[in-house]
Amino acid sequence: MEMNISQSDYFTNYEDLEIHRLMLEDDPRTDSYRRAILENTSYFKGKVVMDVGCGTGILSIFCAQAGAKKVYAIEASNLSNLATNIVKENNFEEVIEVIHSKVEDVKLPNDMKVDAIVSEWMGFYLLHEGMLDSVLVARDRFLKEGGEMFPESAVIYVAPCSVPQLYNKWTNFHGVALSTFAKQLRASKSSKPEIMQISPEDLLGAEVAMAWINLREDTVNDLNSYSIQHVVGSSKMGQYQGLCVWFECNFPQLSSESRIILSTGPEAKLTHWKQTVILLPEEQNVEEQEPIAFQLDMNRDVNSPRRYNLELTLLDPEEVDHPIPCTCDMTKCILMKTVMLQHALNQNNIIEDEIIEDDE
Repeated sequence: MEMNISQSDYFTNYEDLEIHRLMLEDDPRTDSYRRAILENTSYFKGKVVMDVGCGTGILSIFCAQAGAKKVYAIEASNLSNLATNIVKENNFEEVIEVIHSKVEDVKLPNDMKVDAIVSEWMGFYLLHEGMLDSVLVARDRFLKEGGEMFPESAVIYVAPCSVPQLYNKWTNFHGVALSTFAKQLRASKSSKPEIMQISPEDLLGAEVAMAWINLREDTVNDLNSYSIQHVVGSSKMGQYQGLCVWFECNFPQLSSESRIILSTGPEAKLTHWKQTVILLPEEQNVEEQEPIAFQLDMNRDVNSPRRYNLELTLLDPEEVDHPIPCTCDMTKCILMKTVMLQHALNQNNIIEDEIIEDDE
């Protein structure tokens, strides 16, 4: 299962203004960056910042509004011309310097280092389009020791789900039964991820973190592959039709009162990333607490570094390790939860006895 984008098309695609309109109007996305920057004005004041893949330049302008003394706005596509005009429109041409170049080819005057790097590099399921590589290259070349990354970390989550909006309507479509069509549709979609919105009530189990990415420390090679093998008890009776994948990004908590997190999960406000769903070729009916076991592998394509291959493998819950504690109804997991609960009760009794003795 894969999503394709060629190296030659990548920068050309980002000259499409509709893509930037979509991103700008994504309020959770844009407002998370605005708050992460403007609520940390005491940090940004007087700092030198690099914006990797600046697009229209809005993040660079946020940094200038927060008091940065210099912002290097790097943009490889021809959108750099528009960014330059937007910077002038906002009267920040003395602060923001738009550089039309790939960040890998940039040279700053006097081998200057920057205090912070900001970038909106995320793609579908976080890593699609592979722009994070360039951000890490910029970090290694330009970030001062102890400098800040905005965002500083990211997490990929997965959870089993139903997808009723794709299939349920075909059982009675204008009075015609089209379940045969739905079955073929499901099979045809199982070779490519579906970008769509999943309702929280359509999740069939708690999410599990598949990958943690530390933008301060991880290398480009660390991004080559991720894998998780997991078992989760179904949270309700339903139809297991796919695996839902989403991400969240965490910004540094410097002078802001609370940590700002950009989430693209089903329970968060809808973003243009929506969620990524890996569809099963055939659905499975599951009972409440029935174990759902799977392995998900995410590997960078060796011939096209901006492409990842996603492979979902359905596993036999009898043959794989379960998390402790596990939410499924298999006997071994129920016994383990009982033992853990009894241990917790005993510990509480010991603590209460110690308190009583102290009072005496």
